Amino acid sequence: MNQPKVKRRVGKYELGRTIGEGTFAKVKFARNSETGEPVAIKIFDKEKVLKHKMVEQIEREIGTMKLIQHPNVVQLYEVMGSKTKIFIVLEFVTGGELFDRIVNHGRMREDEARSYFQQLIHAVDYCHSRGVYHRDLKLENLLLDVYGRLKISDFGLSAFSRQVREDGLLHTSCGTPNYVAPEVLNDQGYDGATADLWSCGVILFVLLAGYLPFDDSNLMNLYKKISAAEFTCPPWLSFGAVKLIAQILDPNPMTRITIPEIMEDAWFKKNYKPPVFYEKEGTNLDDVHALFKDSEEHHVSEKKEEQQPIAMNAFDLISMSKGLKLDNLFDAEHGFKRETRFTSRCPANEIVSKIEKAAKPLGFDIHKKNFKMLLEKVKVGRKGNLNVATEIFQVAPSLHMVEVRKAKGDTLEFHMFLKNLSASLEDVVWKTEEDMQETKAIRVREHNSIAFMAASKIASPSNHSIAIS
Repeated sequence: MNQPKVKRRVGKYELGRTIGEGTFAKVKFARNSETGEPVAIKIFDKEKVLKHKMVEQIEREIGTMKLIQHPNVVQLYEVMGSKTKIFIVLEFVTGGELFDRIVNHGRMREDEARSYFQQLIHAVDYCHSRGVYHRDLKLENLLLDVYGRLKISDFGLSAFSRQVREDGLLHTSCGTPNYVAPEVLNDQGYDGATADLWSCGVILFVLLAGYLPFDDSNLMNLYKKISAAEFTCPPWLSFGAVKLIAQILDPNPMTRITIPEIMEDAWFKKNYKPPVFYEKEGTNLDDVHALFKDSEEHHVSEKKEEQQPIAMNAFDLISMSKGLKLDNLFDAEHGFKRETRFTSRCPANEIVSKIEKAAKPLGFDIHKKNFKMLLEKVKVGRKGNLNVATEIFQVAPSLHMVEVRKAKGDTLEFHMFLKNLSASLEDVVWKTEEDMQETKAIRVREHNSIAFMAASKIASPSNHSIAIS
């Protein structure tokens, strides 16, 4: 198979694999061709954005991220637009979600949880000082960089202080149910700062306990538990941690502890070292307003993708390996993750055909485009329809890497799918002798991970951001 003659480019960026997908956007790994720096590019389809009246939300998200320049917040580098798409160039964070750390390894030691909580509180306090309220703080929106430093992401539901009404409150009910504050559910208006702080309290509880403080398969029962702050701390927590959690998860926002008070708390202050950083002066939003203009002078150049598997070089391989450890690249699944990869010596067309043949009997509709596939489960699961995305990359003329990731739906259901898929692809996956020897041990670990997930119920019944009616 020949190498592609032209890589897909957007301005000065070379686009690579898809690393995330949502209803209205796709996130791709990319590289700055001038500096070699890795970035993540969030891509919106203009037609969809206009159709669903999301212009204001996207402009708000971009404006927020330009305003926030904190070491514990994912950084925005620039925004661009073409005739059909919007491109948001972001810091590339390689360490995964804090959510996955809990799912894979369980609860944290207090000193480790405290360190992440200190970073979270400092960053949230910074955002509030700039008049920005996140409104969807949860473990899935807390990323880790290669050094283990926390990074807040996804400001799509954020609000500015200027959005408050005459009563000084916000009135849009939004967020993820398990993390949302009681006053947001009551639909009487709420203070963005105290609502964000409640979500931080839920995050602290999960870090220390390994499960959610408020969880129920029935949404109305869940709301009742949240409104009454009906939760119990596990016995292994220290008195200081229990006391602080109780003060944060106070259902009355008027008596709830504040961030300045948290920063004076004895448990919080232990080994606390606030970050030292410097901000750029001024925030220019001219490029944001130009995104939706049809004038050619505002459009970035965009080259089409080749109709064959994307070729991967050494830089791409290293960027896909967590912590730059190449031995993580082609291993079987280590723990309860949302994506997996395998290598194959089969031709790309044959791999596509085999995946299609394996997925159809499992109840999936299949959508193919070049060497990418979207598998959509017809039957609705615990968190809607499971969507699985696959993509094939060329590592060498006779070697391909296949990435399989959850695009939508329940993580536990996704891993059940992977188990069935792997059984159907035994003759496709390339295994070394060492892989063959480790297969039995890996299957035992996968079984234990699934059992833990089911027991802890960390995957809540409604773990997606929604507008609450």
